[in-house]
Amino acid sequence: MVMNMPDERYQAQLPFDGFFRRPIPGRPPGPSGPIFGPPGMQEVPPFGPPTGVPGRQGPPQGPPPSFIPSRRDDGISIRAVDPGSIRPCLFRYVYIWLENGRQFWAWLVFVGPRSVAGWRWTGFNWVFFGTDLENISSFVCF
Repeated sequence: MVMNMPDERYQAQLPFDGFFRRPIPGRPPGPSGPIFGPPGMQEVPPFGPPTGVPGRQGPPQGPPPSFIPSRRDDGISIRAVDPGSIRPCLFRYVYIWLENGRQFWAWLVFVGPRSVAGWRWTGFNWVFFGTDLENISSFVCF
C-alpha cells in the first residue's frame, strides 16, 4: 500500500515555528504564514527585535549623543572586529563605521561569535539591525 503525502497547498499554509520550520501545534493556518511561504503570503523575517525584559533589550528612550566621534586611526589594520572587544559596548551607545563606508549610532543588545545585533539610529528613530563582525571597520562606545 502506497501512502500519499498530504496536499502541498495545505502544508504551505501551516504556521511554522521559524527555527526548525515545523508546524506549530494547535495554531490554525492564518496570515502569519510560514517563514518563507509561497508568493502572496505574508513573510515573517527570520530574525527580529528581541523581546523580554522591558527597557533592557529595546532601544533607548531618546536619541543618541548629538556629536559624531572622530575615528581613531592607530595604524593597526584588522580584518574583523573581535567579539570580546565589542562586548563591553552592550547596552551602551556605540558609534560604528562599516567596511562599506556607512556609519551610525547604535545600541547593541546582542554580541555573538560572528555577529552583533541591536538598534541603529536613523536620524529620526531607532530601527532594529544586525551585521557580521567582519563588516565592522571600527567602533567606539560611550
